[in-house]
Amino acid sequence: MDRNALVVNGLTKRYQDFTLDGVSFTVPQGSIVGLIGENGAGKSTTLHAVLGLIGRDGGTVELLGLPDTALDEGVRNQIGVVFDGNSYPEMLTPRKLGRVMGKIYRTWDPDRYAALLQQLALPADKRIKALSKGMKMKLALAVAFSHHAKLLVLDEATSGLDPVVRDDILDLFLEFVQEEDHAILVSSHITSDLEKVADYIVFLHQGRVVFCKSKDELRYRYGVLRCGQAQFADLDPADMVACRRQDYEWEVLVADRDAARRKYPKAVVDPATMDEIMLLYVKGERR
Repeated sequence: MDRNALVVNGLTKRYQDFTLDGVSFTVPQGSIVGLIGENGAGKSTTLHAVLGLIGRDGGTVELLGLPDTALDEGVRNQIGVVFDGNSYPEMLTPRKLGRVMGKIYRTWDPDRYAALLQQLALPADKRIKALSKGMKMKLALAVAFSHHAKLLVLDEATSGLDPVVRDDILDLFLEFVQEEDHAILVSSHITSDLEKVADYIVFLHQGRVVFCKSKDELRYRYGVLRCGQAQFADLDPADMVACRRQDYEWEVLVADRDAARRKYPKAVVDPATMDEIMLLYVKGERR
């Protein structure tokens, strides 16, 4: 039987100018789930509410098979967290930070941490305050991977990193979920990273879940149909997920590009990237 590392059901958080409205999704064990959405869609709010860092106004959360209200220290130690802007005492060095973490986490693995510092080219004896934003993010990731967590919750974890380092980090993600009881929930605006490693995509827009789908469905079935005004007028609205006009051309998001190619042979139907799917949902007209 499949098991979930995280179950979020009806998560609600109200602010004066924004509402996270009934967000629901699951993170199966052995998987990477990507959380996408435009700035202000509610990604960080969702992660903070899932982890209990902010109160919620409704909904339930289960972490590693337990209600979040019943988590003890041992279970919490099995959750690794990386946020954009993780703050550690800036007078410490990465080496000294490792000693501190060894006192916080009973499962701390100093050998793993030392290996990651070397792999990620982090200076062990340079003060944290002297590290660049990208280096601080790599340090936070090194910590998250070094206490034998089973669930990683990551907010913009590859932000500020160059493409080579990002690729190394993505390899670490894939290596992590080779353990069948491990899982990752990661928000990112770098959708190309998620296209490489995610198993499922949760798309948030204006505080609501637009869809939760497997990446393979989005990658191998969704498409963007491009046509002129005359042909657009003949399209069946039932075939259109969203659309928008670009100068003299229409861009139409379709959920089955092979079917669209057969039905509209004169139209150009290309595979849809994650960015195009998000853009057409957010900027286009929904059908």
